Amino acid sequence: MPLQVIVGAQWGDEGKGRIVDWFAADADYTARFNGGDNAGHTVTVGNKIFKLHLIPSGIIHDQTIAVMGNGMVINPKTLLEEMDSLSRADISVTPERLHISHAAHLITPAHLALDRAMEIARAAGNIGTTGRGIGPAYTDKASRRGLRMADLLSNDFTDRIRDHIIEGNRTLHILGVPELDATKISDEYQEFAARLKPFITDTSCELHSALRTGKTVLAESAQGTLLDVDHGTYPFVTSSTTTAPGVLTGLGLGLDAAREARVIGVVKAFQTRVGSGPFPTELDGEMALRLRGTGEQPWDEYGTTTGRPRRVGWLDGVLLRYAVRINGISELAVTKLDILCGLEKIQICTAYRRGQEELTDLPFGLMDLSSYEPVNVIVPGWHEKISDMRTWEELPTAAQGYLDKLATMAGVPVRLVSVGSERKQLISR
Repeated sequence: MPLQVIVGAQWGDEGKGRIVDWFAADADYTARFNGGDNAGHTVTVGNKIFKLHLIPSGIIHDQTIAVMGNGMVINPKTLLEEMDSLSRADISVTPERLHISHAAHLITPAHLALDRAMEIARAAGNIGTTGRGIGPAYTDKASRRGLRMADLLSNDFTDRIRDHIIEGNRTLHILGVPELDATKISDEYQEFAARLKPFITDTSCELHSALRTGKTVLAESAQGTLLDVDHGTYPFVTSSTTTAPGVLTGLGLGLDAAREARVIGVVKAFQTRVGSGPFPTELDGEMALRLRGTGEQPWDEYGTTTGRPRRVGWLDGVLLRYAVRINGISELAVTKLDILCGLEKIQICTAYRRGQEELTDLPFGLMDLSSYEPVNVIVPGWHEKISDMRTWEELPTAAQGYLDKLATMAGVPVRLVSVGSERKQLISR
């Protein structure tokens, strides 16, 4: 299928980067359609670990063209640092290989300062943002006062960025935090503009033409379904559309592009989230530490972007079914199955209970999960080491049963299973 979409089926951090890497091996284009550098995709290739926050992780493959869509918000400083880091790792990052939408919005120091100041002002009611300026940038976009990548091409860009910072200072003054140096920032952003101008183009037109000529476009989502601004655990969500339908608006594609789209949902073999918000299957104590790890290994459950320890719990089948429905997921890729090795018993949430009522679907979506308790079933674990297994038949019977139970709950098949962090540690079914 020409358009392939990879989305997170949980609260992000599902391991989408390595699944993108798998599919990108056969893609002509890899494209990001939402979010900013609050996302983090990790790909392990041999002894090299690539941690990407803005550029589509598919760029690691030589044949792909990476696209940053109009639905993104981009911090140019972070972007240039990432480009330089990839170049040092011998990954080609040229205007021929990286294309940035002219309609993507800029993140500025004003957005960063406002994000942090507002989160502090919320005190105990904070929503756990990454402090990367994502919310304020999308706020400016919605209120039609944001700066876009196309503004970097304008002769009066210096005036535009200076006026933007001055306007931001007014709000910072009200919040009681130090104001920013508008002249210094405008000079810095002029340097960013000079470097980024060759990369800015009409990516919507380019991707439309690519699909019409039979090329494969792999669209990768940042964050996960349960963080979607409309369909997530509001208000503990991100500020963009993280679900598969956002591909069309976030890349500037028409409905015809979706007619034969393949939607792959990435789900961790257990549940995690970073930041505040409801989490019905959350664990603490020894089992939480067992699933999270200590942070000593790159695959332990600590945020790629923030470094914060992730909250962990058993797999939530209610939320997984919800993610399948909202995205139109056609198949699943299950990651981190190897972390469950050695457990005598594993629990899976199959329903929620509120009082005497038991629910397999939520009456008002994710409006309020705090009043529900998980209804768990127990399935047998396994002790065999699976990290060297490469076929479904090699997996222990109990591991196959766990995956079959997951697929039955979700209503779609499991097609990929990761049994380790390295590129080749994947089982295709």
